Amino acid sequence: MRILIAGNMGYVGPIVVRHLRKTHPDYVIDGFDTAFFAHCLTGVSQVPERNLDNQFFGDVRDMLPEMLQGYDAVVELAAISNDPMGNRYAEVTEAINQKATMSIAQAAAKTGVSNFVFASSCSVYGVAVGPARKENDPLNPVTAYAKSKVGTEIELEALDTDMTITSLRFATACGMSDRLRLDLVLNDFVACAISQKRITVLSDGTPWRPLIDVADMALAIDWAIHRKPANGGRNLVVNAGSDDRNYQVRDLAQAVAAAVPGTEVSIDTTAPADSRSYKVDFGKYALLAPDHQPRVTLAQSIEQLVAGLDRMQFADADFRNSQLIRLKVLERHIGSGALSERLLWT
Repeated sequence: MRILIAGNMGYVGPIVVRHLRKTHPDYVIDGFDTAFFAHCLTGVSQVPERNLDNQFFGDVRDMLPEMLQGYDAVVELAAISNDPMGNRYAEVTEAINQKATMSIAQAAAKTGVSNFVFASSCSVYGVAVGPARKENDPLNPVTAYAKSKVGTEIELEALDTDMTITSLRFATACGMSDRLRLDLVLNDFVACAISQKRITVLSDGTPWRPLIDVADMALAIDWAIHRKPANGGRNLVVNAGSDDRNYQVRDLAQAVAAAVPGTEVSIDTTAPADSRSYKVDFGKYALLAPDHQPRVTLAQSIEQLVAGLDRMQFADADFRNSQLIRLKVLERHIGSGALSERLLWT
């Protein structure tokens, strides 16, 4: 089998590549990335791309159809990947997350790719009170990032093709990676605990957030690249995570504090409502992918983050201004003149 992973040099990609190489050693696995974050290595002595057969460099906005020739599966991870970046670069977010994804999907369909996997997000539910959200429940995207995911799902549904398409609405990512991000709720809390011995929750702590470790995201992607239409339909949108991994933010803070002795937790009970709060129902994913269910517990994710940050000798109390925050990396590229405001290399 031949697999192309677009956006492989970010936070999730290295873990996906490592999993696929270990699980399917005979597969041809290639990567395609513009390398915004290639230098953001964390606690490793070898670049994760050594597990690839080929690493190609380029912008997904410029990917040509012939680049997809010969692949059995394409995994689309490339994205402006969180709310702060999406808000700062709203137009570019749409261009990369939605328009480029659709261009790649259309080219994949025309060149005979069997399976297309799109990394969507549970953030499409926005603020959702009441029962855990299922795939057919109303969506409430409140950020440019979430809107781009909804828009792509809608366009993929309308694509006239026999290609099997799987949109994985991932829970909030967490866990250790060869290119760690600390602009994610659990990762941020662990970094605060280690560097400051204090976690400050910038909400009243009640918002709900489902979590999934990056290792379990890789497991879901492995399932999706092999999925047959008989298992869920030709075009499937599915929440990817686990029912027992819906947490309130305050509980995440307390779990991290318990794992890092001496950590205090401060919760701002007067804070305005969070723009994201949702419980998610992952029953469909459990039914369709029983052998690929999340395996990493919250305690294990925290433990692995602590161990990884210790390997890095991490102690930066000002980490929110470091290259471990993706928005800061882009701002520094632009400030140095290496990137334009449209996030194109100069």
